[in-house]
Amino acid sequence: MTTCIDTPGAFAAGPRAGANRPTPLHRVGHRWMRLWRAASHGLAALGVGVLAIVALLLAQPQLRAQLERGMADWLLERHAALTLGAEIPASAAADRPAAMDPQALPPEQQRVAQWLARKYRVASEPLAALVAEAHQVGRQLRLDPALILAVMAIESRFNPFAASPFGAHGLMQVHTRVHADKFDDLGGTLAAFDPLSNLRVGAQILHDAIRTAGSVPGGLRLYVGAVSVDARDYIVKVMAEQERLKRVAAGQQVGFTASMPLPPGLVVDAAAQEETNGALPLRIGGEPTPDDAPPARGTRPS
Repeated sequence: MTTCIDTPGAFAAGPRAGANRPTPLHRVGHRWMRLWRAASHGLAALGVGVLAIVALLLAQPQLRAQLERGMADWLLERHAALTLGAEIPASAAADRPAAMDPQALPPEQQRVAQWLARKYRVASEPLAALVAEAHQVGRQLRLDPALILAVMAIESRFNPFAASPFGAHGLMQVHTRVHADKFDDLGGTLAAFDPLSNLRVGAQILHDAIRTAGSVPGGLRLYVGAVSVDARDYIVKVMAEQERLKRVAAGQQVGFTASMPLPPGLVVDAAAQEETNGALPLRIGGEPTPDDAPPARGTRPS
């Protein structure tokens, strides 16, 4: 017999059938539960993987040391890239002028270029380009441009083709075998004989050496490759030339070999005192030692 729609049984069956149907809210909640379970399983697997890697590194000291070195090298490269900003591509570097009119420089840079040209008997136009580049790179590296130029003066006397018996080349005497990778973006190690390229690479090496040593004198000692000696004469020559250049830039009349004051605490030997015309004390902080011999060139910080 067919049940009438207005019988009590019909009304009782209706709500029970509707209660079994999932509502939209139930569907959303079910989906979120499935996503949560999947995420939980994924995080658990990730945690197990991290623990396995940590256990492997603890059990393999050599592997851990290799990973640490790789990370340190990557961080140093990233720091150098951020410090230098956008690197100049090789094509752009080739387009940069190797000489310029000194009159186009700011007055302080113009004075330095002309003073260096007279002292080292080099044409003022190429020197003007080097002075301008030293200031640009110095701003990027937060390195005194006068220090960059002073290192060039002592290392090569602004001879872009200078070479040492130990494989150092160019204005800043960059050891091309040690720092070959730094010339990759500049066309290879032959770029060491391009004055502007040599300046950029040498300034980066100098910046890294100072950062490693924690001071300018210590950085110069690393730059010159003085591993077993103190290189006091080299340090004093560079820093004395740096001070002369700073005074020339400020508009002072400075002689080519004018005596300059020594930073406090720096020990000086007789050769360095002669370089500064006797203005520096013969010794500060100690007696002469066998370490006063000139440094063995050819080893540069990597």
